[in-house]
Amino acid sequence: MIRSAKAFLLVATLGVACFAQSAQSTAPAPSAPEGKAGAYYHFVMGRLYAELASSEGNREYINQALEHYRQALKLDPSVGLIYDELTSLYLEIRRPADGAALAEDLLKDNPDNINARRMLGRIYLQMASGSGRQPKANEEYLKKAIEQYEIITQKDPKDAESWVMLGTLYDASNNSAEAQKAYATALKLDPDNEDAMTKMAEMYAGMGDSAKAVQMLRQLAEKNPSERTYRELAQRLEEMNDFKGAAEALKKALEIAPDDDRLQRGLADALLESNQLDQALPIYQQLAQENPQEAVYPLRIAMLYRLKHDLPKAQDYMGRAKKLASPDDLDVRLEEVNLLSDQGKTDQAIANMKSVLSDTAKRTYSGPEQQDRMGWLLRLVDLQRKAQQYDQALETVKQLAVLDPDPKSTRVVVTRAYVLADQGKTDEAVAEIRGLLKGDKSDRSIYLEIAELYEKGKRWNDMGKALSSAEPYSVSKDEKVQLYFMRGAMLERQKKYDASEAAFRKVLELAPDYAGALNYLGYMLADRNVKLDEAYQLVKKAVDLEPDKGEYLDSLGWVFFRQGKLDEAAAELQHALDITEDPTIHDHLGDVYAKLGKTRDAIAQWQASLRGFQKATDGDNDPEEVSKVNRKLDEAQAKLAKETRQR
Repeated sequence: MIRSAKAFLLVATLGVACFAQSAQSTAPAPSAPEGKAGAYYHFVMGRLYAELASSEGNREYINQALEHYRQALKLDPSVGLIYDELTSLYLEIRRPADGAALAEDLLKDNPDNINARRMLGRIYLQMASGSGRQPKANEEYLKKAIEQYEIITQKDPKDAESWVMLGTLYDASNNSAEAQKAYATALKLDPDNEDAMTKMAEMYAGMGDSAKAVQMLRQLAEKNPSERTYRELAQRLEEMNDFKGAAEALKKALEIAPDDDRLQRGLADALLESNQLDQALPIYQQLAQENPQEAVYPLRIAMLYRLKHDLPKAQDYMGRAKKLASPDDLDVRLEEVNLLSDQGKTDQAIANMKSVLSDTAKRTYSGPEQQDRMGWLLRLVDLQRKAQQYDQALETVKQLAVLDPDPKSTRVVVTRAYVLADQGKTDEAVAEIRGLLKGDKSDRSIYLEIAELYEKGKRWNDMGKALSSAEPYSVSKDEKVQLYFMRGAMLERQKKYDASEAAFRKVLELAPDYAGALNYLGYMLADRNVKLDEAYQLVKKAVDLEPDKGEYLDSLGWVFFRQGKLDEAAAELQHALDITEDPTIHDHLGDVYAKLGKTRDAIAQWQASLRGFQKATDGDNDPEEVSKVNRKLDEAQAKLAKETRQR
């Protein structure tokens, strides 16, 4: 508890008598001075005995420390630091009731003793947040703590720290309106008060207003950048699924605390979640090297390589993770399911997922366990849909329905509807979801789900009607952007290109940096071989915004192809395939190789494209596109056979 070298020297000088007593010396102790000098003497001795008690665990030292602190207060009750340390000691030795009694006695002598009220408020707060075995008593102590800090702020209205504490107490008692007022008062008194800004941000986050919390933390970071603020900002951005923003915040935190392993891992995770894979990889590799016995880092590297579609390396690191992890490590087992799925081993992935569900089965589940299990069941449904095991998928949905506490769960109904849609039962699927309509704002999301079901069935007119039904409920900018984007994609699929272009330009008026819309419009222009300069600018901006998106690199490669820049096109398309395995990218690269006269390479790409189309569910394939690839493949093979005969 010694706070500085200077204090330590004072303790060493004034505490000779204490050490002599500890050594059983018979020398008489010097008498203590009076007045302020005496208060300081007893304060220093209190510190010394508290330090000895902490290091040696001697109960008598604790009693001596308490006695010296009490004597210091008697001689000079105006020194706040004495109250602070005495309060901390009472709390550390778990004797808050004794501390409360002392503070109450001091207030009987002087009701205006603000330091005693701060002491009492801190102790009541500690008692309120105790073991939780007596919730009513806890609420009572919370109320008492609030009463003390209300008096403190009335008597000393310029004490910003007490306003922060009062706000914290109001927030703990679910009085968010008064908490906000208290924090606002603290910030008016001290605009750079980090605690007030952070606490207010936490309060907004707890109320579900993450955007407001982020706004507060950004303001704080601009005024007073600190590792704590950037860490909080990153957490709130992650809650909003803005992992790219979280990564930027964590980079700034690491500039302040570069050796913090938790920050480094947090940054790597945020980079991974935001698909900035090449930036995440060296951080994970460094952490794996520094922590060779921890399975989490090779596991994350395995996931990263899987997302980069480097499946051999993903398999290698998965093996390393499994050697380090326990056999029942769920993170390892679940990532292995993902890897098996991406390797095309869907049946084995299904078996492993069922094994996880079997090994973790219980009669009853806690709230978090129930949510985890529902997520695993949904993953199993996805795998069964991929394997076209529709009857089994519907059985899994029944298990999901048993777990879900809501008998009319949107999640269950929508999942079942998509399985039906996979089987071509579009009307039956839509009928399932229509039962969720309530005639209020919540209907917007239901109509969008209906639109997607009609899209799977390629029933464009019905899809358009569903989008029109969702439009009156689409009020915010983000809601309008989503609606216009879906409409633009629908019109493009119908080959109504001018109307589609108009819809996407509406999107970009509202959200100029929406990478998905930039990419879609740019690709559509390039595919039609029109406005190629604008197409390049649109797609290039999308790639600059999200450089690790395979579909955006594919679009850039396709623009280059249309511009006749074949080498650049081949490079971008190959880069896209390094990130995303997609039949359309293989088709495009086949076209580039054919133009370059590399017939064998073109054939290999078109064959890979057809294999990809075959793996997709029927609803995700465009028969016309598949037919085009088949036709190009046949022509290339005939050309190659002719060239071979001529040789």
